[in-house]
Amino acid sequence: MSPEIANSHGRAKAWLKPRQVRDLRTAAQSDEFLPYLRDRNEAIVAMLYDTGLRVGELVQIDVDFLHLDDDPAYLAIPARIQKDYPTDRSPSYEEMNLAVDESTYDTVSRLRSYLNNRWRDSEALFPSRQADRMTTESVRRVVRSLAVEADVRPQSIEGGAGGPEDVTPHTLRHSVAYRMLHEEDGYTLYDVRNRLRHATIKTTEERYDHFDRI
Repeated sequence: MSPEIANSHGRAKAWLKPRQVRDLRTAAQSDEFLPYLRDRNEAIVAMLYDTGLRVGELVQIDVDFLHLDDDPAYLAIPARIQKDYPTDRSPSYEEMNLAVDESTYDTVSRLRSYLNNRWRDSEALFPSRQADRMTTESVRRVVRSLAVEADVRPQSIEGGAGGPEDVTPHTLRHSVAYRMLHEEDGYTLYDVRNRLRHATIKTTEERYDHFDRI
């Protein structure tokens, strides 16, 4: 069973704190990685940590889905690429506002910098060296390699920490819920549900209710 699947049922078992996500982004600019991939890899972390996208959704994002010059800037996600969608009641797309605060995770400025310097003109937001679009496994490899480079160890539901190799894109999705409930004021499980686009609040409660007791 893949780590994404194993980590997608029941309570969230691993997550990162904001400083650890910053360490991932710093690691993306390390000399360990090819220069022309550094901005792409940092943008991947920024997008995952801001939006909570599932990895299968992230790899289907096209540049045209971004509206960086609007106020507020947002990502339009077509229903066809969202997990559990579309249904008869689904809107044609969902808008997700993107962060612009440079003191936290500045998704918009990071995406602008990345797009202005991309080495490949591709319809897909995140191309790979071998293809016009990254695969889910290639994104997992990027996130894992950044965690290893930064020695980022995820927080564990059992207490203590896991290993860098345990950090996955889904860890960042869980980290969005942790950030909203612990690091930012005024958010509830209903806000987490809306950001992560769970079908019901029950799913959100099953995943993250224990975060209120951490």
